[in-house]
Amino acid sequence: MEPGGESSCWFLYYAYGSNLLRERLLLRNPSAALCALARLQDFKLEFGHHQGRTSSVWHGGTATIAQSPGDEVWGIVWKMNTCNLSSLDKQEGVEDGIYVPIEVNVHTQAGKVLTCRSYQMKDYVSGPPSPQYKKVICMGAKQNGLPTDYQEKLEAIETNNYAGPVPIMEEIEAAVKAEKINSA
Repeated sequence: MEPGGESSCWFLYYAYGSNLLRERLLLRNPSAALCALARLQDFKLEFGHHQGRTSSVWHGGTATIAQSPGDEVWGIVWKMNTCNLSSLDKQEGVEDGIYVPIEVNVHTQAGKVLTCRSYQMKDYVSGPPSPQYKKVICMGAKQNGLPTDYQEKLEAIETNNYAGPVPIMEEIEAAVKAEKINSA
């Protein structure tokens, strides 16, 4: 394709954390389209606090990926409009230096390799997620039919038992409810 052609209008984003859940991603990026389920080889899912600070949005550790030979992380490839790139970066805390965009090659169930943008937390201290954050990841894994054994691994993640308010969770749950009503 010539420069400025179709290919420059969109990019692929590999989500492995709260953006597994469609309603979570669409809150900020309404034009995202599901492209494929895919696994990232030789990485593992970790939870942590950037520079030891707990996420003020989720009240616990948030997901990141760490290189780990022999492990794999399952996630979703979203096809997104390039004009959503800055809002995605913002959601991922790139400006604040919390996450850095990285390029990963993931394998779809059909055996294709896709090059995607993803995010990795910088300078993190391991720490468990809040139950609310874990729930969003598990809901997303289930919604998109990630492999059962991987879903079970997610369900087994220990949380920090935070029980206070999580406003974004209320926003997501409202979106999930609205979705159910619209599709009924």
